Amino acid sequence: MTASSTSSELPLASWARRLAPSAIQDMLQKITRPGVFSLALGLPAAELFPTQGMAEAAARVLAEQVGALQYSATLEPLREQVVALMAKRGVRCSTSQVFLTTGAQQGMNLLTRLLLEPGQAVLLEDRVYSGFQQVLDPFQARRLTVKRDGRTGLDLEGMASLLKSGERPAFLYTMSDGHNPLGTSLAMAERERLVELAREYRMPIIEDDAYGFLHYEEGGALPPLRSLDAQWVYYVGSFSKILAPALRVGWVVVPESMVFRLATVKESSDIDTATFTQRMVLAFLESGRLDAHLDRLRGEYRLRRDTLLRALEEHLPEGASWTKPTSGMFVWVELPERFDTTVLLARALETQQVAFLPGQAFAVSGGRSASHGLRLNFSHCEPARIEEAVRRLGTVLRAG
Repeated sequence: MTASSTSSELPLASWARRLAPSAIQDMLQKITRPGVFSLALGLPAAELFPTQGMAEAAARVLAEQVGALQYSATLEPLREQVVALMAKRGVRCSTSQVFLTTGAQQGMNLLTRLLLEPGQAVLLEDRVYSGFQQVLDPFQARRLTVKRDGRTGLDLEGMASLLKSGERPAFLYTMSDGHNPLGTSLAMAERERLVELAREYRMPIIEDDAYGFLHYEEGGALPPLRSLDAQWVYYVGSFSKILAPALRVGWVVVPESMVFRLATVKESSDIDTATFTQRMVLAFLESGRLDAHLDRLRGEYRLRRDTLLRALEEHLPEGASWTKPTSGMFVWVELPERFDTTVLLARALETQQVAFLPGQAFAVSGGRSASHGLRLNFSHCEPARIEEAVRRLGTVLRAG
């Protein structure tokens, strides 16, 4: 077989033959061009990484722990730190219910492998984190959807009707805080009703809480779904957004009986876990610096969020609307239906060198319901660049 052979000629599994580059992969290539003002990717601000604290943590680990670079079991002290961290989110759990992962993405992948039979149905919101759809691809899952938007929230009555009709999805995947891409958070009554439905219909919930510690209003975030139910809610957390993505350290909180199954499945894919970076995270947490670091992140991201919202008010044309997030990194913008934001992105890059993610990147199974929506990130750029990016976006929109 020659190097020019196409993927269709390779002896691939049927699901792999259907794979195409993701919107995120495509965007990474486009926004690396010099001069592009990007509000596209969900990146934390690199200048806010706790580099000094992490450097000191790494030096201490290497100096004091002779096995730091060796294969080793996951760290009980880090699980203890996660238990304390979960308590700050209003969740009571034990170390025996905490399983450490190589980032939140692996946590979602492992849970899906445990819960989903090939061809079985899963329940998703109609606009969903694109990376989770990639997790589902090998299973050829049947994707049921429930509506969620910035105005009416999660359609719980529609979900109840679906479940009453006899559908029994393997699980629901959701973000209760800082939704990606919508930027919305569930109200307390929605959380309570959702957990009631999970119990009534014995439907597990995979709760992705990557943004739950990044909240911007007085009083803090509402407690996650896992605080309301320890049997049916499987919580996924990560240090990627609150420390640094390259550490690749995350965790899940699950019933204790699931932990050895997670360990067995994980071992089949990566043998060992990233124990060196886990030791770095542990040393940083033990230094007592996390609370001050989180306060700094929240303050700066609040400023950037508010800058973005003011700029949208000033520069977007009549008929546009957008969410006002209390957590997370994203604002979702709805444009008049005459706009196709996939087409608009090409024009925006060509004429104004400004980037965003079009709504189609988040539509379940390529549906067209999100074609006039777009996602903007406010965490990565400094305020002045946010203002200029939105001004350029407004110029593109006013041009039609």
